Amino acid sequence: MGGESRTRTAPSGGGTGTARAGGGRLGQRLSGLAVALGLVMFLGGFAWAALIYRPYTVPTSSMSPTIAVGDRVLAQRVDGDEVRRGDVVVFEDENWVADSKVVKRVVAVGGDTVSCCTGGKLTVDGKPIEEPYLPKGSPAELQGFGTVTVPEGRLFLLGDERQGSLDSTAHLGEAARGTVSRDAVSARVDAVVWPWKGMLKRPTGFETLGALSEPGPLRTIEALIVAGAVLVLAGGAYGPVAARLGRSRTATTRAETAGAR
Repeated sequence: MGGESRTRTAPSGGGTGTARAGGGRLGQRLSGLAVALGLVMFLGGFAWAALIYRPYTVPTSSMSPTIAVGDRVLAQRVDGDEVRRGDVVVFEDENWVADSKVVKRVVAVGGDTVSCCTGGKLTVDGKPIEEPYLPKGSPAELQGFGTVTVPEGRLFLLGDERQGSLDSTAHLGEAARGTVSRDAVSARVDAVVWPWKGMLKRPTGFETLGALSEPGPLRTIEALIVAGAVLVLAGGAYGPVAARLGRSRTATTRAETAGAR
């Protein structure tokens, strides 16, 4: 008759929270889409790199300090016609080294007149060239090599370490006067990747002679791979994080419900 009536109340959005434990259907769909898109970007970036670039290991110090002995580089596949002054290229010439790739820097192209040295500097078409990539305090060449006019369709190449580099100056007595055919070039070095030194600096000393080569798409590829990895990780982490938050909310709701009188 006079007994006290006790009731328990439940929150208006009752239920066990099972549907929300994984973040809801929309969240699950979005996380799945993020993972799928991330995988496409991640794998696509590596596939693009495999099509565009080739890795090489440089076995000598002739390109030091730009590329040290044993450094691993990524070189963009290019035709010889795409090569410009200042490019570091990969080529093969039987007159230089049999059955082996060589890495050197292009300092003059067909039609150029190259000589050394004027005021201690390399001269191309009468213009002294600033070469900041040379070892500090190093001269442009240990011994002058007079004047060479580069035939059309050919390249004059030097190593950045002029003391120990067997480059065009070592072949001046040959019929081609140390030059190499553009057709011998298979790739242009874009970056040193092991140990990581990043993209090669632009050879601005050659800008007064003509346009320089544009960097390859390596930075775009890197961004694509990193963005893809982030999407995969974020999408994959969404479900577990949402589930944990859902369980935490459910536990809190049950505690509040049990304490309601």
